[in-house]
Amino acid sequence: MSGVSDRKLAQLNTLMELTALVNSTLDTHEVRKRAIEAATRLVNAEAGSLILADKENNELFFEVALGDKGEKVKEIRLKKGEGIAGWVAEKGEPVIVHDVQSDPRFFRGADDRSEFFTRDMICVPVKTKEEILGALQTINKKAGSFDGEDMEILCALANQVAVAIENANLYQELKDTFYGTAQALAETIEKRDPYTGGHTKRVMNYSLAIGRMLGLNRAELENLKLSAILHDIGKIGVRDSVLLKDGKLEAGEIEAMNLHPKYGSEILSHLKQLKNVIPGMKGTTRNMTGQDILTD
Repeated sequence: MSGVSDRKLAQLNTLMELTALVNSTLDTHEVRKRAIEAATRLVNAEAGSLILADKENNELFFEVALGDKGEKVKEIRLKKGEGIAGWVAEKGEPVIVHDVQSDPRFFRGADDRSEFFTRDMICVPVKTKEEILGALQTINKKAGSFDGEDMEILCALANQVAVAIENANLYQELKDTFYGTAQALAETIEKRDPYTGGHTKRVMNYSLAIGRMLGLNRAELENLKLSAILHDIGKIGVRDSVLLKDGKLEAGEIEAMNLHPKYGSEILSHLKQLKNVIPGMKGTTRNMTGQDILTD
């Protein structure tokens, strides 16, 4: 009895540690990857998968799978209710299957595609109060057989994974909305200056290409992308007689045009979340032909 209690205590300690890890990021891909790592470690399994619902196609897909064949497994899609994972996602009930190959619900396409032999598994629903997001499964216990305690602890992890996925999805939606708003604002500015049609998108693409060559990390690339999208927002403060002039700018007009990075920085300085974006916006000015060039 003592051995069982010690094991459960160890699992609970591991669960708390892994739950903190899963919830420590709002990156949707990272949440999913950590969820699988946590599940396999928690119940000492060879591999695992997070099967998520694709609402548009009414299908399930293997978002992440670990192990030597993980890259192949994640390409597989299931119809609603197909396979053991599909059954769990549809019914919302967890299962332990000790002889997977003999289970009529088993989808053999996953083993065929991955060249992985599934002996046994636990599959539990990943769900919030409102909906079932998918299923979390662990495959092939490394020692012994999966049991009720394994399923109980995996269900507890799945509940935390559901919260983490939901939070990450909400964050991604907000992020997409923000980027969309920034892009719309940039395009609105371009409408004032037809000469530079498509300019913002080109600056963004070139900037990201250079940033990747320089080895910038994800956060730095995101700041660079926003800087490129918003770099001309200050044109809203440049009078039409200068911005829309058909011909070469005079010295005073060049000076007025060169103030647009300053105007843009001032506009966005009220948003503290963009403090790391503003320096990139200050990095352009105009030459005598009216084209953007980099400045110190």
